[in-house]
Amino acid sequence: MIKTILVSAAILAVSVNSIAKDFSRVEDIISQGIANSYFPGAQFIIGDDKNTIYEKSFGNFTYDEFSPAVTDESMYDLASLTKVIATTSAIMKLYQEDKIDLNDKVAKYIPEFANNGKENINILNLLLHNSGLKAFIPFYKYYSTKEEVINAIYNAELDYEPDTKFVYSDLNAIVLGFIVEKVSGLGLDEYCKANIFKPLGMNSTVFLPDDKMKERIPPTENDKYWRNRLLQGEVHDEAASILGGVAGNAGLFSNAGDLYKFMRTMLNNGFYYNPYTRGLKEEKLFEPEIVTLFTKRFTEVFYSNSRALGWDTKPDVLPSKYRMPCGELISDNCFGHTGYTGTSVWCDRDRKLIIIFLTNRVYPSRDNEGIREIRPDIHNAAIESTLN
Repeated sequence: MIKTILVSAAILAVSVNSIAKDFSRVEDIISQGIANSYFPGAQFIIGDDKNTIYEKSFGNFTYDEFSPAVTDESMYDLASLTKVIATTSAIMKLYQEDKIDLNDKVAKYIPEFANNGKENINILNLLLHNSGLKAFIPFYKYYSTKEEVINAIYNAELDYEPDTKFVYSDLNAIVLGFIVEKVSGLGLDEYCKANIFKPLGMNSTVFLPDDKMKERIPPTENDKYWRNRLLQGEVHDEAASILGGVAGNAGLFSNAGDLYKFMRTMLNNGFYYNPYTRGLKEEKLFEPEIVTLFTKRFTEVFYSNSRALGWDTKPDVLPSKYRMPCGELISDNCFGHTGYTGTSVWCDRDRKLIIIFLTNRVYPSRDNEGIREIRPDIHNAAIESTLN
């Protein structure tokens, strides 16, 4: 009876918040994105530090008129959101438990990594993407086994001098995933499930979804260059695929509802309400100072930097021809990340707002980059909608 009352109260709170605000502009932008074939469907959530304020699913799994409709239970390939929701969070836990130090050399845990001048790269370098590793290696063109990819990373040469600039690289996150596994003795998927996803009640967040879950996952790309099949419920990223579907850079599947549980915990400085106990019992996943350390912009570098540890923040200057994905209206006191498949999570600390936007924009081809045009507008509209 108590549980029913609490659930009803939560629903009422969300409904009241939704009624008080006008989200038609957000809906128009997302609907226009579907009409323009930027993505066939989407999940969207705006929330604060207590509840979701607005939640809606749009469109279908594909552009076929008979394709399943996207629902709140649908799950998306998160791509690089894996880097923060899984890998960075695992590093946070290990650091909090004094099992690693951010200044530890990678070679302390993986001696083979020290080859070809990489002996001084530390965990902090990997988190800040200033390690000296290449931005990208198309492993699928050269290798077919997990062992071959691992050896290629261990034997890779430096592309630039560490600590001198920011170069976003999947290799950094992959190596962080290896460190989690070496230190914990568990697979990255097992560690994250036991220490992050299960405590928060993120029951739709998994690596390697089973056949039943795959029915809830919109397809990503119709891969005509390597796997030669439509990808649905298997990781889109090629490196993560060769690594067995569990990797530090990609491989995680989830939905907006689960990601809100995680982002709300981060916004609340590591505290969350235990989903398995009667009533609202507050527990702690991360120490507040750990959350602050990892999500604030890191300034102790000798180059212009907008990165936090694993996370991104709002850039001061646009680094490319594209607008900032978080939009121009989000406060400077923010953190977030995007994923190649068309996914993003952002948190505005000053306004206590969370914005989650998930799509499969790579369907049927990664060549479609229309989401870059409207994603900033969606975030701007989301913030404007909470101000009126």
